[in-house]
Amino acid sequence: MTITEIFDQAKTLSPQERKELAKLLIDTLEIGEPTTQPKTGAQIVAMLQGMEPIEFVDPQIEDPVEWVKTQRRKRADKLQPYRDGSQ
Repeated sequence: MTITEIFDQAKTLSPQERKELAKLLIDTLEIGEPTTQPKTGAQIVAMLQGMEPIEFVDPQIEDPVEWVKTQRRKRADKLQPYRDGSQ
């Protein structure tokens, strides 16, 4: 059966049936196999080893809670002029 023949048959359907058919056809396009394969552990390790070193912010603060508080305080201080309306 050709696409033209299928299309001719689809034209004989009611408008509601054509909507259902169109939706089903569109849904079949969206359901596809993943195009990428998940990375293996070795690939992830190799990727991490190949990355450039990152610069830590405030590395001297070892307590994670204190580090977060410090970052929030620094951000609030930076935004303070906008809150005061001076900028």
